[in-house]
This record gives sequence, structure tokens and C-alpha cells, in this order.
Amino acid sequence: MSESIRLATGDQAPDFTLDDADGDPVTLSKVLAETGKSVVLYFYPAAMTPGCTTEACDFRDNLTEFANAGFTVLGVSPDQPAKLAEFRDKESLTFTLLGDPSKETLVAYGAFGEKQNYGRTVQGVIRSTFIVGADGKIQKAFYNVKATGHVDRIKRELGV
Repeated sequence: MSESIRLATGDQAPDFTLDDADGDPVTLSKVLAETGKSVVLYFYPAAMTPGCTTEACDFRDNLTEFANAGFTVLGVSPDQPAKLAEFRDKESLTFTLLGDPSKETLVAYGAFGEKQNYGRTVQGVIRSTFIVGADGKIQKAFYNVKATGHVDRIKRELGV
């Protein structure tokens, strides 16, 4: 089994520019500089699938608490902007969704590679979340997370 990149606390977060649901480019370093806030950056396999919908709606429902604690939430999947827009509108998502169809950013974060799916080894998105400090460094890295209960776990870890 090949081992993918794993980011750890203190590592520089790979910078990226990805299109949001409206097709507008969003650059991580600009978000950090312009907001002065840390970023909860989460990677999920596909918009409008059951687990990803659960996770996205959990972030949506807790967005005010994250914002009040100084965090911006960004979600990244390999979807095209049109699908992200449909997902955002259908689920009334109020945070930024980014598309990474080339999977370059997913790979840079170690959020794409070999994983177990129903007992088989497959290539795919590894559901992962990173807390990126305003300084651009990884504060926490969570790999192979479960969609259900993950937002509560992050809130506990961050004291939100």
C-alpha cells in the first residue's frame, strides 16, 4: 500500500487557488491575510452524497460558533463549481465550497489516495480536516474522519 503525504502540526499549509461554487477563484493565503482568522479546511468526497451532506449541514449549523471563535470554514471536494452551487443552494450552505477537479490540492494535503471502501482498497478522497492558523501553519490535522460527529469533535478540540 503506498503511503501518501501526511501533514502534521507546525507544517506550512500548502497554498492553493480553487474556484468556488460561483466559479470565482479563492486563494488560501488571501483568505488568511484578509480575514486574519484561522481556517477550518475540510475535504470531502462528493457533493450531495449522504455522508457529505451530513457533514456540510453540521458545519452550516455550527458556523456562527466557529466564526465567533475566529474561524473561517472552507469545504473542498473534486466537484465542478456547478455541482457545488447546486449543493450549496439545495442545503442552504452558508460557507465557501471549493472545487478541486484536478485533485492537486487534495493530493498536497494527503486527502487523496488509497483508502478502504467496503473492504476493498480504492483510490479516492480521504475525508480529512485541517485547522490552518492565521500564520498559514497547520495547527491540527485529522485524517480518515467520519462524517457524523466530526464537527462536534473539532469543536471540542478547538474549545469552540
